[in-house]
Amino acid sequence: MKKSFLKDSFLKFCEEKKFEKNNRQIEIIDLLNNFIKQKKNLFNFFSKSKEKLCFYLYGGVGFGKTMIFNHFYNYINIPKQRSHFNEFMINFHDFRHKHKSNSITKFVRELKKNKLIYLDELQVTNIVDAMILGKLFETIFSENIKILITSNIKIDDLYKDGLQREQFLPFISIIKQNSIQKELIIDEDYRKLESKKFQRAFYPINEKNSFKINQLFRKLTKNKRKQKITLNIKGRKFIINDFYDGITKFDFRYLCDNNLGAEDYIKISDRCKFIVIKNIPIFNDENVNQQQRFITLIDILYEKKISLMVSIEKSLENLGSSKRLSIPFKRTSSRLFELTSPDNNFF
Repeated sequence: MKKSFLKDSFLKFCEEKKFEKNNRQIEIIDLLNNFIKQKKNLFNFFSKSKEKLCFYLYGGVGFGKTMIFNHFYNYINIPKQRSHFNEFMINFHDFRHKHKSNSITKFVRELKKNKLIYLDELQVTNIVDAMILGKLFETIFSENIKILITSNIKIDDLYKDGLQREQFLPFISIIKQNSIQKELIIDEDYRKLESKKFQRAFYPINEKNSFKINQLFRKLTKNKRKQKITLNIKGRKFIINDFYDGITKFDFRYLCDNNLGAEDYIKISDRCKFIVIKNIPIFNDENVNQQQRFITLIDILYEKKISLMVSIEKSLENLGSSKRLSIPFKRTSSRLFELTSPDNNFF
């Protein structure tokens, strides 16, 4: 059997990081090795129509999907591009705004300088993206660009119960036709296992915990100058009132009750390294819009490695959820464990 240098590299990585070697993760590595044909240490991309151009990996939160794809992405030496799905779509919509005619074709031509596109955390939540993704990915596949995608949701369930979902079905058909779809199944959420104490998550919301948070915030910002920062985001203004050299605090409602989206949260995370979010409520069908914004916010803070301190109505295990967002919110809950863990200080 031909030796897999990729598998050896992954096993060495797990050993160095003291990660448990998991056969299901190793199986994904073997499939990725086949997905990218290897010959004399160079990766040769074929353009045969039968070849699958997308590797779609989905599964529960904390299973290591992003870890596996990150390792694979860093291992291969080819022209490539990696971005969170939210950022990818923001860049696409910005490009379309500048290039009115043939914008999809022109955008894909720009992408074609890469042999591989890696999109992390694909989740479709708005009708604008839903209606355009079919044509966008059809054009990408027509140029024989290979794609890696991670998601918590299998292809058939993307944008489930979404507005005018019938207009999204062409994307599902296109992505299934061109994808190797694989579910990663693991019994435990590694992020929770690594974090036994949650000293930066305070519940319930009361005067005592509010005092603790304010006390810790004063310690973090001691000898730092308070500033008022104004972010300009496509003509909109977002004000950060309590900014201390990258350390700041917000009320949940200020971040999630207002009409903010991924682009706003990216701009905020570009300026901040430690964020306090106070008064996070229990989520249900009554505050589904706020929950959707919170999911997007935490995805971006996790991607940008922003440490958090939070006050919440109940423990991280009991934040509740609307019915529609119960699946993606499992990822959010898991990431909150990691971002608020004292073991993870990114700043």
